[in-house]
Amino acid sequence: MDLATIIGLGTAFFAIGFSVLLSGANPLLYYDVPSIFITIVGSTATIVAMNPLGRFLNIVTVFTKALQMQRIEFERVIRTLVEFSERARREGLLALEDNLQEVEDEFMRKGIQLVVDGTDPELIKSVMGNELSQIQARHGANIKMFDDWSKQGPAWGMLGTLLGLIMMLGNLGGDKTAIGKGMGTAMITSLYGAVMCYALFVPVKIKLEDKDKEETLMKELVMEGVLSIQAGDNPRILLEKLVAFLPPKRREAMRQESAKE
Repeated sequence: MDLATIIGLGTAFFAIGFSVLLSGANPLLYYDVPSIFITIVGSTATIVAMNPLGRFLNIVTVFTKALQMQRIEFERVIRTLVEFSERARREGLLALEDNLQEVEDEFMRKGIQLVVDGTDPELIKSVMGNELSQIQARHGANIKMFDDWSKQGPAWGMLGTLLGLIMMLGNLGGDKTAIGKGMGTAMITSLYGAVMCYALFVPVKIKLEDKDKEETLMKELVMEGVLSIQAGDNPRILLEKLVAFLPPKRREAMRQESAKE
């Protein structure tokens, strides 16, 4: 699990709850069933309406991915591609087929298979590029769903505020209890909307964007490596092309490791 995400989200909700306790207010004052229905149920309903049902039903899986630690080992992938390049130089491209089953990454395996099959470089680039575009489109749709929810929460909170104010104004000069209840609903719905936005959906959206960028970078690295192997580049040249995807300190470490070998 991604401890940074879990700790961050947990601390945000703890800060809200602890602040309520420090203020000496009754925590039950912040629990309001009408506000829950207006803000949470209302915003959820709009998200269901804005997305295909299958995408919405997959939201738990997407949210879980935001909480998981994404282990993309760039150095290991670079080593694998360099090894393929060295073998292709020694034994030819057809020899790469013997090791294809050992490649765990499906994207890389497909690319190497296209190279082994003698596919034109432009076609390889097109096929792999199209697959990467589809991956980005799926990720983008899921990210947009959380982005939309971060906007719908406060919007429905404001709607609840208006309903609460109407309730309060309708009882002016009458039942004082109803006036207080209307004001409570008006305030709490805005609170719920803000919490949904800033303490949950925006952080999850940003975390998913980071994971998408990292995975996209990895796929681009693999594409560069596959096309370089197909072009018959020297393994040292291939290494230099791929380490460019790494931060400076990690680049030097890869070069030193390669030099020792």
